[in-house]
Amino acid sequence: MPRPNPWRRDRTNPLIWLVAIICAVLAVLVIIAGIIIFSIYMIYQPKIPYIHITYAHLNKLNYDQTGSLEVEMAITIAAENHNAKADAVFSAAGFILRFHDIEVAQLRADAFDVAKNSSLPLNYVVQSSVIPLDEGAMDEMDIALKQEKISFTLNGQTRTRWRVGIFLSVKFLLHMPCQLQFAPFNGSSVGGVGCSSKSH
Repeated sequence: MPRPNPWRRDRTNPLIWLVAIICAVLAVLVIIAGIIIFSIYMIYQPKIPYIHITYAHLNKLNYDQTGSLEVEMAITIAAENHNAKADAVFSAAGFILRFHDIEVAQLRADAFDVAKNSSLPLNYVVQSSVIPLDEGAMDEMDIALKQEKISFTLNGQTRTRWRVGIFLSVKFLLHMPCQLQFAPFNGSSVGGVGCSSKSH
């Protein structure tokens, strides 16, 4: 009966070697990609673009005791890009102006670019149709007129991305909830200007 050779070694399956080589190559590629991404971050030091309200004025407020409301409002929303080495693209910008959860108007903008270290103002003049208010909204309007401070909400979002060349692009979704307050008899802003997407 032959004795087993103590010096004999079983050969490793070639498939196992192939899997090991593939895993090693993938690990090296992941490390290289990480180094590239980290280097780009250190070079460009990207900052998230944002939007904020820089101006708001209630140009016209027509309200009668039947509950009909009509407003005209001027609003400026600025798109900011504080990246020193990358342009930013804003798209799908849309905002809804409401009074007491009743839609007053929609604000939209086509896609636009903001160059590095710059800003772009979006100037809106919002003209509503005649809006019938429900009982709750009428009560809120009566109180607002007595207190000489009327509040609207402006909620919306925009998509943005900063890009480096044609290969690298980072995308963000910016939300901007804002409460705008006005003195109803002269239309001046008493709250809301300055609110932005930076804290969201």
